[in-house]
Amino acid sequence: MASLEEIRATRLAKLEKLKAEGKNPYPASTSRTHEVVSALEQYEQLAEKGERVVLSGRVMSLRPQGGLIFFHFEDGSGRMQALLKKGEKVADNDFDMFAETVDVGDFVEVSGTLFTTKRNEKTVQVENWTMLSKSLRPLPDKWHGLQDTEERFRRRYLDILFNPEVKDLIQKRAIFWNATREFLINEGFMEVETPVLETTTGGADARPFKTHHNALDIDVYMRISAGELWQKQLMVAGFPKTFEIGRIFRNEGISPEHLQDYTQMEFYWAYADSKKGMELVERLYKHVAMETFGTLKFTIGAFEVDLGKKWELYDYRATIKEIAGVDITITELKKIEERLKELGVEYDKKGWNMYRAMDTLWKYCRKQIAGPGFLVGTPKSLSPLSKSDPENLDLTLRFQPIIAGSELGNGYSELNDPIDQAERFAEQEKMREAGDDEAQMNAREFVEALEYGMPPTCGFGFSERVFAFLANKPVREAQIFPLLRPKGDEEGSKRQSKDM
Repeated sequence: MASLEEIRATRLAKLEKLKAEGKNPYPASTSRTHEVVSALEQYEQLAEKGERVVLSGRVMSLRPQGGLIFFHFEDGSGRMQALLKKGEKVADNDFDMFAETVDVGDFVEVSGTLFTTKRNEKTVQVENWTMLSKSLRPLPDKWHGLQDTEERFRRRYLDILFNPEVKDLIQKRAIFWNATREFLINEGFMEVETPVLETTTGGADARPFKTHHNALDIDVYMRISAGELWQKQLMVAGFPKTFEIGRIFRNEGISPEHLQDYTQMEFYWAYADSKKGMELVERLYKHVAMETFGTLKFTIGAFEVDLGKKWELYDYRATIKEIAGVDITITELKKIEERLKELGVEYDKKGWNMYRAMDTLWKYCRKQIAGPGFLVGTPKSLSPLSKSDPENLDLTLRFQPIIAGSELGNGYSELNDPIDQAERFAEQEKMREAGDDEAQMNAREFVEALEYGMPPTCGFGFSERVFAFLANKPVREAQIFPLLRPKGDEEGSKRQSKDM
């Protein structure tokens, strides 16, 4: 079996042969008259009239049989067979040039008429052909393709080309975000764009990426939310409904559920509260699920989830008490640590405090819940941007969709009291100084904006994890081009593969 270097050398020789014959192996345009799918849809009419068509695509198979060459080609819309017959319609020298220079993987343009073979396959009989792009590397074996996970991600274009499931997943991903956008626009929300580079991050508990802005000579952060603090300033400015779909960056660990850069949607709705938000979000999830997958019933890991069922409310304190046997309102840090040990839950001690302990215990409990429903009653210490519950000021009007053991979204009746907000930011700042680098920064300019007045507002956001969960895929698999270590970092690649 020839090596890659030998195959590449042979193809380079074919490339030079094309050039020697005065043929450009990489022309800038094509004279294509139809996409393959269009030619197949109009096949009877085109064949009956003997109408000449010009088609283009990648050669996916070659079957030379003496004076005949059958091959299949694809253009992204469909697949079709072509036939070159020496001395009939195609000149001998064109036939020979095709036989001597064309390989599987090349892009070609063919022109001719349509007919049906004895095997009843719709085919174009080629009269003329043109090389559109000469490939220098062979495509992977059709039946085995790329098996190694890292190689599949590194050569994602080949994974898509040979794996219909991956191609379908990427198409569904586009439908997912288009359905989200369509739903919100139909509900009267205006799409906006907010800064990706910030001097103070806000809107989430996460570790940011830091970089330097040369023109301003300042350090800046890549955003960790889809413009939460900016969109709330738009509420101050008088816009009643806004949303953004954009890229988010968090300098944290890789897992089947977490990435460092991903797509997220956030909306903000003036004069609405968490109850209205939950009603809207439930409708949003159902709409997006039906548009993308055509169903409300999903198998997600070990869970069977029906989004069409009644969405339950899961109280934070009551759920932890029921599942883990701990009442977080009367316990202490040591007791939670002992219970986590009994449950076999591992956790990072860096920045460890009572708030992180409660959150870790909750994350254990949520894995037992199939949903669908909303987590409510979250403590104020874990929700620095949410309004307090007027019936219990230690809790907040926060809501999070719970589906298949995970929080798939996050929403609040947004805090619009500037004094309360300043105090909570000050508490978060103390947590950062104590070593919790995921605690929120003190966004003083945002507090200043709140002092001008922000109406009662509901805010909500979800990331592409929702899509990955509904597709029952690890979130990296549901991305088009996941980030990878540079090739050659063998030790790093091994570590990364374990997290995929």
